[in-house]
Amino acid sequence: MKLETSGIHHITAIVGHPQENIDFYAGVLGLRLVKQTVNFDDPGTYHLYFGDEGGSPGTIITFFPWIGARQGIVGDGQVGVTSYAVPKGALAFWKKRLEDFQIPFHPVERFGEQCLKFDDPHGLHLEIVEREEGKVNTWVFGGISPDVSIKGFGGATLFSSHPNQTAELLENVMGLELLGEEGDLIRFRSSADIGNIIDLKSIPTEKGQTGVGTVHHIAWRAQDDAEQIEWQKYVAAKGYGVTAVQDRNHFNAIYFREHGEILFEIATDPPGFALDESRETMGEKLMLPMQYEKFREQLEQRLIPIQVRELS
Repeated sequence: MKLETSGIHHITAIVGHPQENIDFYAGVLGLRLVKQTVNFDDPGTYHLYFGDEGGSPGTIITFFPWIGARQGIVGDGQVGVTSYAVPKGALAFWKKRLEDFQIPFHPVERFGEQCLKFDDPHGLHLEIVEREEGKVNTWVFGGISPDVSIKGFGGATLFSSHPNQTAELLENVMGLELLGEEGDLIRFRSSADIGNIIDLKSIPTEKGQTGVGTVHHIAWRAQDDAEQIEWQKYVAAKGYGVTAVQDRNHFNAIYFREHGEILFEIATDPPGFALDESRETMGEKLMLPMQYEKFREQLEQRLIPIQVRELS
């Protein structure tokens, strides 16, 4: 038996102030806040989800905003760079938008593609790349029209402490196709048309340290619960310690740490983010897991008020 993930489901990172986080990902990048909830293990902390108009797998970036937490170090054992895909011809718009918001960036060419590299306010490394693939994101916010808006993930660059073992995992366990090498990067591709390009740094550097401005984990797609169970068995048979299935309300999750020390998750595509609120109103109010609903009043008093707002 051989399984193949279709690509990235979501990426989860640690950041600082939640309003700064919302202002950047919604206000500057124009993503939709599709869910505001709390950290299952730390309900006094938000868990914020941003994506396309429907919160589709392959578009979702999620955040644990921890005010006052130590700054992390991006390095081996982490997703080093999160890539966003925009339509062909949209880079000129994004150059001007980043300039208008005084966000430093620099252009890079890699594997024949033009990219803009920049950091978010809390130090996460990001890039925007033009791609033909991927459906248009119809969410309109902050003056960003669908012809230039972020479609979802272009992919990610993985920083591994043991790149050879991570490469083996990507190709022979996760089922990605090896495309080639350029400089110190090895490129892989999955079958989806979004969240499908993975670059792996072939040379280890400094070990990363978890904290603000670092990615906590990368999640891969399973089409449903049945396939996720197959993944659980498959990954365990390959010698990785994998968790029990964990209910995350809007998807189910299993986790394992690969040999390059990057935390991997495999998440189900269903049921999605319209499970507990309508597609039209997703992200507008705090949605609590059932076990925390009885503490709503206390949690709402503890959590910092946040809002999605257009920036001038």
